[in-house]
Amino acid sequence: MKCVPCRGDEPPLAEAEIAALLPSVPEWQVVVREGIAQLERTFRFSNFREALQFTLEVGELAESEGHHPVLITRWGRVTVTWWTHKIRGLHRNDFIMAAKTDALYRKRGSSGSWSAAGDSLADLQGG
Repeated sequence: MKCVPCRGDEPPLAEAEIAALLPSVPEWQVVVREGIAQLERTFRFSNFREALQFTLEVGELAESEGHHPVLITRWGRVTVTWWTHKIRGLHRNDFIMAAKTDALYRKRGSSGSWSAAGDSLADLQGG
């Protein structure tokens, strides 16, 4: 599932819509900063190199979708925060991108670099 272009005249998701989508990305939490709802998750790694590699992979994903998160990379951790700037809140695209971020993390885990659980992308896509 790809992000759909956000025109900016759409309203942010309502609380009930957020609550309905949140189970599709169970490791993520909604945080509110400066009155703006955002999806956030911190991913853990065994060293800085793995964290940096994941940051680069999320960056490539963001570029391919035209939807960009805040990425904070520290030793052994990467915090990813998604929201839609044009509407100053959450859009379905943010949940899609959170699920795709989870899929990247799981993919790396299957290659032996790190591990994660769940299948949030399939859940979000209804499969």
